[in-house]
Amino acid sequence: MPPVIDSTKCIGCGTCADICNSDLFVFHRGVDKCPIVKFPEECWHCESCVLDCPSGAITLRLPLSYSLMHIDAALLHTKGAGCTMTKA
Repeated sequence: MPPVIDSTKCIGCGTCADICNSDLFVFHRGVDKCPIVKFPEECWHCESCVLDCPSGAITLRLPLSYSLMHIDAALLHTKGAGCTMTKA
């Protein structure tokens, strides 16, 4: 699912268009108030646009299948395993 831009929060800086590796956004400085998600199917869900947006105007909706793949690393620890990791 593509990123969602909140036009009330967007300051029109174009950071998301500059940072996106997939060239997902179309933005013309001085013409557009906020970027347009032109190629939503190309989104890699890397969250670069979300993390770099200075106004917090972008949210990313992860597909359900992506959410289900999340595994908490703490759950991978098993007693009696040959290799254990400890916190420093």
